[in-house]
Amino acid sequence: MSTETDTHVVAEVRENFGKGYARRLRAAGQIPAVIYGHGTDPVHVSLPGHQVSLLIRRANAVLELKVDGKEQLALVKDVQKDPVHQIIEHIDLLVVKKGEKIHVDVPIVVVGEPFAGTIANLDNATVALEVEATHIPQNIEVDVEGLEDGAHITAADLTLPKGAALVTEGDTLIVAISVPAAALAAEEEITEADAEVAVEQSEAAAE
Repeated sequence: MSTETDTHVVAEVRENFGKGYARRLRAAGQIPAVIYGHGTDPVHVSLPGHQVSLLIRRANAVLELKVDGKEQLALVKDVQKDPVHQIIEHIDLLVVKKGEKIHVDVPIVVVGEPFAGTIANLDNATVALEVEATHIPQNIEVDVEGLEDGAHITAADLTLPKGAALVTEGDTLIVAISVPAAALAAEEEITEADAEVAVEQSEAAAE
């Protein structure tokens, strides 16, 4: 028996279209979707809303669909949400095959703490990779432990999982370590204050 977070999803083919029908589907706990790719005609389906909304929390989720008794893999390519209520309005699914190489944008996760007094600035939140459709990494970790001001990590520096190839340009900046502007400003104020005190002491000694 499949659980709510099982990637096996039963998709029901739908013949009706239009905003009114889609609204009725969502009210019944279903999500309208379209399956396309690999030279096949687009297939319009409805998906179990609660199960699928949990599955797509993961970036680049691959669903094991059962459509009219046939099984196929599909990558969640696009999710359209209501901008106000954040209700899922429609999902685009791309047909993929086991062993097939596809291009996906994988999220970057920063781990570790840089040198005291510095911060890690995430310049690019994702990196484009070519990976097997059934082996898409959930994220790529970037370790900034102990890195000092001025350190840079580019796409070429990333440790990729086995079988993954970098699509993003290697010199693309991913993370930069710097001293926060507020801390720099405070440091400048202290330096200026120290300089003023030194001048005053020098003048006092000369009198």
